[in-house]
Amino acid sequence: MNVDVFSKDGQVVGQIELPDAIFNIEPHEHAMYLAVRQYLAHQRQGTHKAKERSEVSGGGKKPWRQKGRGTARAGSSRSPLWVGGGTVFGPRPHKYTLKLPKKVARLARKSALTLRLRENNIIVVEDLEFATIKTKHMVNVLKALGLSGEKVLQLLPKPNQNVYLSSRNIEHLTTQLADKISTYDILCNKKLLLHKGAVEAIIQTFAE
Repeated sequence: MNVDVFSKDGQVVGQIELPDAIFNIEPHEHAMYLAVRQYLAHQRQGTHKAKERSEVSGGGKKPWRQKGRGTARAGSSRSPLWVGGGTVFGPRPHKYTLKLPKKVARLARKSALTLRLRENNIIVVEDLEFATIKTKHMVNVLKALGLSGEKVLQLLPKPNQNVYLSSRNIEHLTTQLADKISTYDILCNKKLLLHKGAVEAIIQTFAE
């Protein structure tokens, strides 16, 4: 499928072909669900911890005699029944890692890209180059492309410090390398702003 390529001034300067094998497949909802679930699971640290009875300090002495007081028998003040006692079956540190087959992960990304293209939410722009680091440069580009106020994911073909630093202070704009994006990144942002070179980077990523 051919789409227009815009200049930073918002003018159409040409067209580029987006391969049907990547941008025009039958979207697979379950694959996208699994990919997003894996991404969110991997954001969890898994460092939660509560002390159990054997780990709480104190409680070595029997609080009172076994019989004769008319109260419940108690052997330790660190019992889970007592305030300050250990926790029963409390959370333990563990990993939330989920494994996802490589083919399923690729299918999920292709599905997400297809959805964005069918929604007309993919905008291809000429590779941007800024002489200086200035947020206003990027603000003007977004304004010219009609993306002001939208939640945008900007994809770069390679690291570009001037473009990255000029973009990072803009609300709702996320900048990443095209070959590093996840399904979550695509679905989390309404608009995709692809630099022309980023299209080739995406094609090479799926060709590997």
